[in-house]
Amino acid sequence: MKLYYFPGACPLASHIVLEWIGKPYETVLLTREQTKEADYLALNPTGAVPTLVDGDFVLTQSAAILNYLAELNPQAGLLGDTARERAETHRWLGLCNSDLHKTFSLVFGPTYYTNGDAALGKIVADKAIEKLASLFAIINDRLRDHDWLSGKRSVADAYLFVLLLWADAKQVPLAGLDALRAFQARMRTDAGVQAAMKAQNLI
Repeated sequence: MKLYYFPGACPLASHIVLEWIGKPYETVLLTREQTKEADYLALNPTGAVPTLVDGDFVLTQSAAILNYLAELNPQAGLLGDTARERAETHRWLGLCNSDLHKTFSLVFGPTYYTNGDAALGKIVADKAIEKLASLFAIINDRLRDHDWLSGKRSVADAYLFVLLLWADAKQVPLAGLDALRAFQARMRTDAGVQAAMKAQNLI
């Protein structure tokens, strides 16, 4: 099994999950230029990361990869044991992927959406940061009574941890979100998280 990635980007979530699973895998560090080359585009036509290659099966999109890894390794317990537990995992994974991650795109590259207008781009980025803060507040409320998003450690937790790294890098205001910070601190002490971050030269 092979994971293609950029350091600190969303593939870090899949990297963490691969560590949690504990089976052999390899990683391929890419440059942004390499993702636009023909060989890589044959694997991932969007020219993005992550891409997971498992034998003759090629899978893209973080949410799909995380679900695939969890379903392939049920002994790791990263989706949930019941329909309701799995639904909770998918609920929070969906919020991470469809709401938080999507909104971060307006922070990382706002002028893409404003035809290069930097002043308008700043307005877009500032509004996106406001939205991110409100979404993280929702997650903070959830974590007040739960150590993990779905009640048990799941693939959604790995994704959330990566998004918190981005939040800190982009100075999203998280003051007062103590449950969220406690979650982040727990994750930082996790052996799988540390191994993945060390492999990506993030610590």
